[in-house]
Amino acid sequence: MSKSRLILAGLCGFALLFLSCNKKKAVQTTVERKQEESKIENAVISLGFSTNMEDPRGVASLLFKDEVEKASKGRIKIDIHPNGELGGDGALIEGVINGKVDMTVSSAGNFAVYATKLGISAMPFLFSDFEDAWAFMDGYLISEVNKTLEEFGIVVLSHFDNGFRCVTTTNRPVKSVADMKGLNIRTPPNQIVMETMSALGANPKPYAFNELKKALRDGLFDSQENPIPVIYNSKLYEEQKYLSITNHSYDAMPLVIRKELWDMFSPADKAILLSAAKKAQELDRKLVKEQTASYVGKLKEAGMTIITPDLKAFQKATSGVMDVFTAVYGEELLMKLKAATTK
Repeated sequence: MSKSRLILAGLCGFALLFLSCNKKKAVQTTVERKQEESKIENAVISLGFSTNMEDPRGVASLLFKDEVEKASKGRIKIDIHPNGELGGDGALIEGVINGKVDMTVSSAGNFAVYATKLGISAMPFLFSDFEDAWAFMDGYLISEVNKTLEEFGIVVLSHFDNGFRCVTTTNRPVKSVADMKGLNIRTPPNQIVMETMSALGANPKPYAFNELKKALRDGLFDSQENPIPVIYNSKLYEEQKYLSITNHSYDAMPLVIRKELWDMFSPADKAILLSAAKKAQELDRKLVKEQTASYVGKLKEAGMTIITPDLKAFQKATSGVMDVFTAVYGEELLMKLKAATTK
């Protein structure tokens, strides 16, 4: 073959390669454009929870709303539904799963009904203070655990705080483990909290929080357990006479969004939502810690008798709760949990 023909063949080959590459690039550009067109430009996101707007999660949710709407220039709006308007905690989480609710914030243990590993932070007497709990919730282990929720169509944006759970009673002051025996106590649908109450001798029964106050008034329960800010902000002191500061379980609260909706947002809008969720998390945690310290006095002023029992016996009585869940969580996860929370 002559030199000129070789050159011509080479040029033709180059031209075909150039056209092929450009065709491929054009296809990729079309795909990318279609993907971009599928992103949400405007959205109204429903955010429901079971407590009122005075509760830290209500105040923090309002900040989340303001931050998102400001950063998105009003393209993304947050429609807040407090007081169980869209249902109790269980119904709200189910709503996120089936697409009827866009977002909620609820106790981690309530999500464990679906993704069992979400409940590990509720193990009895796991943390000594808020700082220990927050360091754990922001660590690698919880990041791994949160991924299990995605199988149910839920994405965790941040972790609000509900505080440390304490026991309140109608007629019987809880000063020791013996006083827990036989108590008909309301709990959330959190298997770890329920097992903890059983280990202390009580009879736990899950019940919707937004219906709890009436249930206490009607005598369906003679006891319940919740963090101090919830007890005060929801005025449970109107139905309960005694508060025992047991701090038996830390109550983390994931702020979540349904995955199908999350996946439709552009990276820039996801960044807006994550940034707002982080700021809301910081405010919620600050409020919960402050209220936990200050509201004990307010509850006393409201007529409650405050009891600070020796917790060593409570810790001993619940020391086997973690072992009960070995089959649920697996030995490897529990070993990681112990390593992450042991100083």
